[in-house]
Amino acid sequence: MPQPQGQELEDIRARRDELREQYLRPIGERPATTVRGVHHVALICKDVEQTIRFYQGLLGFPLVELVENRDYAGSSHFFFDIGNRNLLGFFDFPGHDHPPFSETIGAVQHLAISVAPEQFEAAKRKLEEAGIDYLGPDRGVEDSVYFRDPNGVGLELYREELGVFNGEEILG
Repeated sequence: MPQPQGQELEDIRARRDELREQYLRPIGERPATTVRGVHHVALICKDVEQTIRFYQGLLGFPLVELVENRDYAGSSHFFFDIGNRNLLGFFDFPGHDHPPFSETIGAVQHLAISVAPEQFEAAKRKLEEAGIDYLGPDRGVEDSVYFRDPNGVGLELYREELGVFNGEEILG
C-alpha cells in the first residue's frame, strides 16, 4: 500500500494536530465514559476446531463457551477468555464462501492484546516452535509482535499494561 509523502504527508500530520487540539482532553478533564467496556469482539472463522486449537492450544486463551449462533442455524458462536472479564468471540458460517482477509474500511486491522513480560517471551517461543511468522520486536517497536491467526485476523501481543500506550498512561 503506497504511503503518503511530501506535502500530502504534511497536510495529514497538520490535520491530526488540529483534531488532537480540538478533541483530546487531559485525563482529569475527560468526561466519564457512558459504557462498562467491551463485552466481546466477534470475528468470523473458517474452521471452529482449527480456531480453538490456535487460541486455546497455542496462545493459552481458555475456551469458555461454544453454542449455536442464535441468528444462523448450524453456525457456531464461541468465546475465549482474554482476561479482565473480556471475551474474544468467533462465528463460523457453514455454507458461506468467505474471501481471504483484506485490509479495507470496516475490517479489523489487528487486535492488540496486553501480555505480561514473561508471557510475551513464552508466546514468541510458541510462535517460533509452531512455525508461525511474526513481525517484531526488532523493528523499532520493542514491546510488540504481530502475526495472523489461521483466519487471517491480525493480532498483536503487546507487552504493555492496560490503559498505557507507548509507555504513557492514557486512561486515568
